Amino acid sequence: MTPVRILIVEDDRVVARDIQHQLTRIGHTVVGSTAVGEDALPLALETRPDLVLMDIRLEGEMDGIDAAHLVRERCQIPVIFLTAYADDETVQRASRTEPFGYLLKPFEDSQLRTVIEMAIAKHTAERKLRESERRFVATLSSIGDAVIATDSQARVTFMNPVAEALTGWPQSEAMGLPLPMVFRIVNEDTREPAEDPAAKVLRSGTIVGLANHTLLVARDGRELPIDDSGSPIVDDHGAVIGTVLVFRDLTERRNIEEALRKAQTDIANVTRLTAMGELAASIAHEVNQPLTAIVTNAGACLRYLDEARQAMERIVTDGHRAGDVIRSIRGLTRKSSAELAPLDINDTITDILTLLRGELRRHDVTLETDLSDDIGLVMGDRVQLQQVMLNLIKNGIEAMSAVSARPRVLRVSSRPQPSDMALVAVEDTGTGVDPARLDSIFDAFFTTKREGMGMGLAICRSIIESHGGNLWAAPRQPVGSIFRFTVGLAAEDPP
Repeated sequence: MTPVRILIVEDDRVVARDIQHQLTRIGHTVVGSTAVGEDALPLALETRPDLVLMDIRLEGEMDGIDAAHLVRERCQIPVIFLTAYADDETVQRASRTEPFGYLLKPFEDSQLRTVIEMAIAKHTAERKLRESERRFVATLSSIGDAVIATDSQARVTFMNPVAEALTGWPQSEAMGLPLPMVFRIVNEDTREPAEDPAAKVLRSGTIVGLANHTLLVARDGRELPIDDSGSPIVDDHGAVIGTVLVFRDLTERRNIEEALRKAQTDIANVTRLTAMGELAASIAHEVNQPLTAIVTNAGACLRYLDEARQAMERIVTDGHRAGDVIRSIRGLTRKSSAELAPLDINDTITDILTLLRGELRRHDVTLETDLSDDIGLVMGDRVQLQQVMLNLIKNGIEAMSAVSARPRVLRVSSRPQPSDMALVAVEDTGTGVDPARLDSIFDAFFTTKREGMGMGLAICRSIIESHGGNLWAAPRQPVGSIFRFTVGLAAEDPP
């Protein structure tokens, strides 16, 4: 038995003295005694006992039940009632003060000892529970996510400050309200009310989450994109006695994602323009050739009228070729979002090879093509697919720039694939890619070039994946690398 400090509130001073003797015999200490109900609280505040023995009938206008209520409310000290009266009305009144025991006079030492030990044990358990609850509330109040708890009827029992801020409801006003009144959610697209997550948890007894595109409508009308999860609160018998809802505001994350998408688009456009700057000399050469031929043939017309028809035909042909080159340049430099439409992938590849013809010659690269006639139209954005081909072919040329002991060969091929896909491959006989880096080369800012940005292949993969395809690399045997990508075929028109 642990000795405790006890306050006696008893209107019969003889009985109070006897109780004090009993307590002393069983090892406890009496810190004070009074017969007046009004003196119970001041004396408890002064002496701070571990326990109060309270008679129900006291001197003064306040009886022991009212005095016990004040002591429990102000001091959180356990109270044991001592009385010779056990009628139903008295017991019911006394029970409302949540006493820790009830002893009928007269009582033996053993009865007093037992009641005191049980009261102290119960008070200790309650104190630990209150401490646990305070830690729980402090934890939930300090986390960055919003938290709302409900009872088994989906009525609000707790809100942390984040939940108060997002919903616009103070906890003091929300307590006891049905969750849908405080946590109003709608579908972002249809504006229809979303299902109450607490009701869903109570019905299923499992953890649930909100559907995508859910908006929280705050008390002041603000609309916030959120995601959340709801979990059941289960008692010792496995019954669901409430729910806990955890949710967060997605506004900042959406803004970041939008900024990232814009940055990726800007980087793609910068990369496209940079590539075009590097190709300026080649393009000037390609355009200059047909223009020079036009001037030469026009001069020939003046000198040789009898060959005018043939010369003019060559002028028209060369003029068209110059126009094709210029249109390709304009398409590559135009900033636009992806517009998927049926197109001939082989024509797209041929356009880029035409632009890079001078580049291939300057680097002494032999071009081989194997473009299948069996491929139908694909669904794609011509400019973006040209950007992918431009990047892969230029990478192949650069990979062979240091090769001198073997032929420099670039091979471009296309063929149909199962599942309505087209496969395009770009092979080179260059230095190859370290097999350990085959996945890393597609990461943003990863580069093996001294002055490279490390964005070209990352953007290429992003473009191909936005087309519903895949882009990957593999070693080429016996030397070099192979870059392959797939793109979906356009649906055939029904007959």
